[in-house]
Amino acid sequence: MLERSFGICFFLKKRSVSGKDECAIHLRVTVDGVRKEVSTKRKWFSSRWDNRKERAIGQREDARTVNNFVDNLLLKINTYRNDIQSKGGAVTAEMVVDFLNGNAKRTTTVLEEFQKHNDEMLALVPQEYAIGTHQRYSIAKNHIESFIAEKYNRKDMFFWDLNYEFIRDYEFYLKTVRKCSANTSLKYISNFKKIVIRAIAKDIIDKDPFIRFKGKKTKPNKRPLTSEELFKIEQKKFTSQRLEKVRDVFVFQCYTGLAYIDAFQLKRTDIKKGNDGQYWIFSNRQKSGSVTDVPLLPKALEIIDKYKLNADCIASGKVLPVNSNQKMNEYLKEIAVVCGVDSVLNTHKARRTFASTIALKNGVPMHIVKEMLGHQSIKQTEEYAIAEQESVGREMNLLRKKLEIPDEELGVDPLSNRVLRLENKLIDIKSVGSDALIIDEILSELSDIKQKLGK
Repeated sequence: MLERSFGICFFLKKRSVSGKDECAIHLRVTVDGVRKEVSTKRKWFSSRWDNRKERAIGQREDARTVNNFVDNLLLKINTYRNDIQSKGGAVTAEMVVDFLNGNAKRTTTVLEEFQKHNDEMLALVPQEYAIGTHQRYSIAKNHIESFIAEKYNRKDMFFWDLNYEFIRDYEFYLKTVRKCSANTSLKYISNFKKIVIRAIAKDIIDKDPFIRFKGKKTKPNKRPLTSEELFKIEQKKFTSQRLEKVRDVFVFQCYTGLAYIDAFQLKRTDIKKGNDGQYWIFSNRQKSGSVTDVPLLPKALEIIDKYKLNADCIASGKVLPVNSNQKMNEYLKEIAVVCGVDSVLNTHKARRTFASTIALKNGVPMHIVKEMLGHQSIKQTEEYAIAEQESVGREMNLLRKKLEIPDEELGVDPLSNRVLRLENKLIDIKSVGSDALIIDEILSELSDIKQKLGK
């Protein structure tokens, strides 16, 4: 993006009172009709200055020194301008004056800083970051790069160009052009926000363009497997050993709550006896490094025992023969069809099934489930806590029973209540006069009470 007009002019600024020949050398920069002036902090004689050439007159040493100074200053300005333009930006008169005064905005661009962040992150894989995290930030950078090219027809942008409108337009771009869901869009925006906060910390940018941005996250409706669906998958007899292995790994996840990568990396040395004398998984989550100590349920132990002599497991020291996540999810779709399960199966659904169907449904408290899943906060666990219809029905039946407790259990004599009602009716008759219908009702009910008393 170029300026429509750009001009630099050097001139002597005479003092209004002093009659001295020596004047200050000033610079006037004009960009798109906007003028700004600044002193060069040098002085020269008006009698030895060429206004047309904007240079000192003569070949004396002092004249050559002044002219070299002016030439170098002009070269410095043009270099600054070319640097801005090479990155897709445009200078203003104010920017040139700030530059000369030593207050220039830093010319680090968005994509430069994003790439620098990603390179640093890659260097810390796997000590501090998983390779998947780096890949996600690489995709986020590519999205920003594509958005800048499509929206602004530029290869890059300066941080000072960012504002609220940029963020809103980027969110719209992710949802429309990239077809991302609301939550996925917010994740990419969050990745970009980290780069902006980093730039603020490094004094590259003064204002936070995210300050007025409020993204709206929608609660995902990712339902776990029901007890019946899980039972179908567990009991299915497969003729394919490939599908049987994938099914076993998936069911193991359903009974332990391990994420795919944690199940993939699980070694036999991670399984030990706990203080209760039972076998536990003692490990840390790959994603967050948080502790995940999980007691092993009978079904999980059964699957572990099934593969203890597996050649691949023995060679690697791992508990289960786990395929790549891509292959696991591909084969799980095939398993869903074979088992007649309508739910979309993937490795993460197993983790949700453990939290909801296995643990919470059977009365395990939320804070215990949080610890077993290795979550940082209870809020994360609440997103997994989707109650099954069976659980809701069970709780409502308990409520019905409480509401249907007979009078005898409450310590109230039901016959006493009926006699009290009859007394009230007799009082009504007395106050309004006789009424044959009401009297017949009373006699009928008294007869019924006598029969029950007789029994």
